[in-house]
Amino acid sequence: MKFTEFTISTTTEAQELVADILWQYTSYGVAISDVKDVVELINDRKSTWDYLDDAVLKELNRQVTLVKAYVSLDISDETLVKIENDLAVLKENCKGFTETGSLEIVKRIVDGDDWIEIWKKHYRPIELGKVVVCPAWIEHAVKDGQVSVLIDSNMAFGTGEHETTSMVIELMQDYLSSAKSVIDVGTGSGILGIAAAKLGAEKVFMTDIDYVAVKSAKHNCELNGTADKCEVALNNLLDDKAVKGELVLANITADVLLVLSNTITENVVCGGVMIMSGIIKSRENEVIDRYSSLGFKLERRIGKGEWVAIAMRKL
Repeated sequence: MKFTEFTISTTTEAQELVADILWQYTSYGVAISDVKDVVELINDRKSTWDYLDDAVLKELNRQVTLVKAYVSLDISDETLVKIENDLAVLKENCKGFTETGSLEIVKRIVDGDDWIEIWKKHYRPIELGKVVVCPAWIEHAVKDGQVSVLIDSNMAFGTGEHETTSMVIELMQDYLSSAKSVIDVGTGSGILGIAAAKLGAEKVFMTDIDYVAVKSAKHNCELNGTADKCEVALNNLLDDKAVKGELVLANITADVLLVLSNTITENVVCGGVMIMSGIIKSRENEVIDRYSSLGFKLERRIGKGEWVAIAMRKL
């Protein structure tokens, strides 16, 4: 279904007033994009984020809040006139009290499922050794010795396209023959845990602190027929020391891996292996040194672009 999207430029102070106006004319939703929320998020996640796109940082210099609403095409013209009138009244009433910004309106026609269709159009099966990560809506015959991992169209927490994910999938294939129990920390879409189950792991414990990620991982486990092998939990692995793995997968960030190092060693059996990714090259030695000091030995290291993945064995 197509809609007209109205985007209004305003300020943090006036965003709710503008949103209230828009809610009078739509039942399809109003969205607020406030640059201050992004700044707060970045400040909050400084300890866990290693990398942020420069394009995002540039956008932070624009002190503009955007309020968006979606209206059916057949009433968009008449609705636009009403919104313009209401905004004019708002601007007049706010003089001397609240800065409203420009209240400029930009409109465009959008498809409610545009993002899914674009993703479907560009996402193709990805071969990573014995593992083929495949969109659920594409029929793809795997070769002898390969296994397919299906990812559904509405899952956006890991598709195998990113270097950090693909490197873990490549590395794990060297260790699964001797690992019956696997832990996938920060599972996201479940792609790593599902791949481990399909490659022969008898039991996979998958954990994430994001409710949507856990829901996505459970859905994909069902889709791949691995739900009997995979336990997906909404919790922090640090809280469950009883969970033990011969192979532990952690595709997160360097800072989180350093925090995990305080207790995760108890989740790795003696002689077990941790495969860690999500590490930018400038933090590689820091992670290796920390785990080396805790009785782990570096066995494998691969890099793609600015990212590094390492496999370390617990001695």
